[in-house]
Amino acid sequence: MQRILPDLQPEELRRYSRHLTLPEFGLEGQKKLKQSSVLIIGAGGLGSPVALYLAAAGVGRIGLVDFDVVDETNLQRQVLYTTEDVGRPKVEVAAERLRALNPYVEIETYPVQLSAHNALELIGQYDVVADGTDNFTTRYLVNDACVLTGTPNVYASIFRFEGQASVFATEEGPCYRCLYPEPPPPGLVPSCAEGGVLGVLPGLLGTIQATEVIKVLTGIGDPLVGRLLLVDALTMRFQQMKLQKDPACPVCGEQPSITSLQEYTMYCGVPSNGQQALVQTDVPEISPQELQTWLKQETPPVLLDVREPFERAIAHIGGVFIPLRELPEKLSELEAYRSQPLVVYCRSGARSARAVVLLQEAGFERVFNLQGGILAWHEYVDPSVPTY
Repeated sequence: MQRILPDLQPEELRRYSRHLTLPEFGLEGQKKLKQSSVLIIGAGGLGSPVALYLAAAGVGRIGLVDFDVVDETNLQRQVLYTTEDVGRPKVEVAAERLRALNPYVEIETYPVQLSAHNALELIGQYDVVADGTDNFTTRYLVNDACVLTGTPNVYASIFRFEGQASVFATEEGPCYRCLYPEPPPPGLVPSCAEGGVLGVLPGLLGTIQATEVIKVLTGIGDPLVGRLLLVDALTMRFQQMKLQKDPACPVCGEQPSITSLQEYTMYCGVPSNGQQALVQTDVPEISPQELQTWLKQETPPVLLDVREPFERAIAHIGGVFIPLRELPEKLSELEAYRSQPLVVYCRSGARSARAVVLLQEAGFERVFNLQGGILAWHEYVDPSVPTY
């Protein structure tokens, strides 16, 4: 049964006049936006421009899911926030900004972490999802929940100078698992915090996301269904890759094996300052406090920094420096320390855990991972060590 489109108030007719004069969009398109709802998952780099443009465009109801608070490191790219907002819940600040931008839009906030327990209920209340997440765990959770609820998933991701975008989980198109059936192993892919991201890049990809959301809601144009848009900001090149629905896909295929949401393994994550990263749990570890005590003894351990050179230039706690990517070829440089204990560290503990495994396989017996890396050292031992 066709829904009756809501009328626009005289003030809204003036506000959206530039939409109304577009023949392809017009009054009907604006009314469709007003009756529509979008759930934005992640109010960060991508979520900021998505939320701003969808609120400005007049989407009737916008939901914001994010359990984080504003951090100083967010301000380089998360344009919803200012210096004065540091320490405040993101959804709280975002709601204030969006209501000030457009009082005709209803803003709902969910200061929670999306999980298998709440994803279906939250996503099922909205017409479209805009996935602005920054970790694989939530990305697969969002995808599966969108497929199970029949909710289109407008997706984007960013890393360093590159990004990608698509529209998943439509009836006729593929889902995220059709492109990437399984997530990478923990620690294999560095987080944006570890690898960095050009500040304007999420603005570029987030604007593309907002455009696709509007197209899906209003039925205009040709959404990115069955296409993956690849963006290289350094060369400003845009490429497309065709995608097909995988008949063997475990969630949207002909005989799906995923028919409900379970607890999703934490494949990788972007820890906040001081939080321990999600790392392999089967490696010997040492806490920052224990390492501090050990370093003061007569036979201290040897420290091994496995980060990248640009990270080393920002902050370090001493020791031998061999980036993880070079470690397999440079194991011989550590032979002099084979009889001594080694403590490996990185920014947050994921890459150093992989280095510990590699060293164990090479016959190093007394090797430990620094829990939480530089971030934890800053919080629990030496606040003067810069974080990034």
